[in-house]
Amino acid sequence: MKIVFFATPDIALNSFKYFINSPDFEVLALVTQKPKPSKRGKKISDTELIKTAKENGIEIFEPDRILKDREVIEKLKSYKPDFFITFAFGQILSQEVIDIPKFATINLHASLLPCYRGANPICEAILNGEKKTGITTMKTALELDAGDICLQEEIELDDDITTPLLMEKISQLSPSLLEKTLKGLYDGSLKPFEQEHNKATFTKKITKEDKNLDWNLPAKKVHDKIRAMNTINTVHVKFNDKLVKILTSKCVKCDDNSKCGEVICIDKNGITVRCKEDAVVLLTVKPEGKNEMSAHSWSLGAKIKVGDVFEKC
Repeated sequence: MKIVFFATPDIALNSFKYFINSPDFEVLALVTQKPKPSKRGKKISDTELIKTAKENGIEIFEPDRILKDREVIEKLKSYKPDFFITFAFGQILSQEVIDIPKFATINLHASLLPCYRGANPICEAILNGEKKTGITTMKTALELDAGDICLQEEIELDDDITTPLLMEKISQLSPSLLEKTLKGLYDGSLKPFEQEHNKATFTKKITKEDKNLDWNLPAKKVHDKIRAMNTINTVHVKFNDKLVKILTSKCVKCDDNSKCGEVICIDKNGITVRCKEDAVVLLTVKPEGKNEMSAHSWSLGAKIKVGDVFEKC
């Protein structure tokens, strides 16, 4: 089966490598977004997907807008592919592009559709305290994540999983589900079915304000936000006029009368902070201008004491 792979971030790398190495598939090209300058030094480096494509002699296309790029569209048509696979590509496809493959354009979406349509399903599932999520393969349609469902696989979520850990799980599970989907469509054994559109929910873009940590929420909500935003859009607080990113935490029971945001305990486990209901223990942090460290180590250097109050930024 001849395929073209559309993807940009590393979450798609395992799937890309899987299809390159499979004897049942021929990867004709990678369509990806141009690498962005790094935060430090503003250097532009190849993504892992681009590096892998180059190592395997696979043609690479980096259209600014594939909707408008006639040269890329005509080149893709000339391949006469059986399938397109899209996996966190980051651009909208036109109907003309969707219709190029002989069989279908298949998208892998990181949720159990129709829930969490949109660009931020992994973070939002954790943010909302979901007990399960999953991955879905679907036939791509013009409407956002609204195409017919091919296959789904559930992923159980514990109370401490972070966004990077869930991304890794999804990355590991995706190749098999994509392969089953393409083979099932190819031999006719798989029959896609329409989504229940009335049950659709949608994700939203993370804003600068979302990074502020609000201690006036229940501890479970605070903890869910910390693990959802871990390393991707990390939440932060301010202490002595310096930003401190909160990386990991855990919930603990608490029924005292301390103020929300007040430090009620400091020990080797971390820094315990009162919330509206119960408390969270800050486990690891990244103070402004410093590397990641345990919250306890930070408390020693910053001279944090019981009774101090963390404010919103």
